[in-house]
Amino acid sequence: MSTSQARVAVITGAAQGIGRETARELDSRGWSLALLDQQAIDVSGYRDAMSVVGDISDEAVVESGATQVLKRFGRIDALVNNAGISMIQAALDTPSETYRKVLDVNLVAPFLLCKAYGRVMVENGSGSVVNVASVAGLQGVAERSAYNASKHGLIGLTRTLAVEWGGRGVRVNAVCPGWVKTEMDHKDQAGGSYSDADITEHVPMGRFARPQDIAQAIAWLCDGESSGFVNGVALPIDGGWTSDGSWQSLRLRQR
Repeated sequence: MSTSQARVAVITGAAQGIGRETARELDSRGWSLALLDQQAIDVSGYRDAMSVVGDISDEAVVESGATQVLKRFGRIDALVNNAGISMIQAALDTPSETYRKVLDVNLVAPFLLCKAYGRVMVENGSGSVVNVASVAGLQGVAERSAYNASKHGLIGLTRTLAVEWGGRGVRVNAVCPGWVKTEMDHKDQAGGSYSDADITEHVPMGRFARPQDIAQAIAWLCDGESSGFVNGVALPIDGGWTSDGSWQSLRLRQR
């Protein structure tokens, strides 16, 4: 087993969107990367990276991936649980099997990953876990019962592990993005459930988040030198979405 001198981050859902931008951000800061997704990722553009392919809701796959990462790098310094799926459907119309699938990917998988990679960090006495939750984990958003429940649960898992692991040198935090212009947003909007204006007219900053807005916050939480006493936080990165209790005419009057 060769030991990497650079810090090593594991990122799920790294093929696109926030995960891909987080990989680029950490790469630019000198991290070595293990990029997890259901499809192989071309790592030729990264300084030092490996691709791990598999279903992260399968515990055996997660444990096998962790073994591969440790064999390659010899250490784990950060885990970014970014992979997730969206589900827009009225609660009364949501099939139970669909509900369970969302929970498996968005909540059970991060738990399995935290066990597999967090165990290594706890044994080493240092590390950082960043769970990518959502403003939908802080508020209710209609027609997203499965997604909202999964993200509320992910924040609960974050706080619990922060309490369990903080004294052993491992910090666990969550970021809660607002609406981000990614492939997931394009897919959701294609279903006709909302428009750009629905989002931008609510956000005090008047725009969607960019993937790099989220990636920079994740990188900060991964870095123990910068955020070493931040633990158990659910950090909104939403342009003020969760702060705005205005009605629509009052909200737009401030523009």
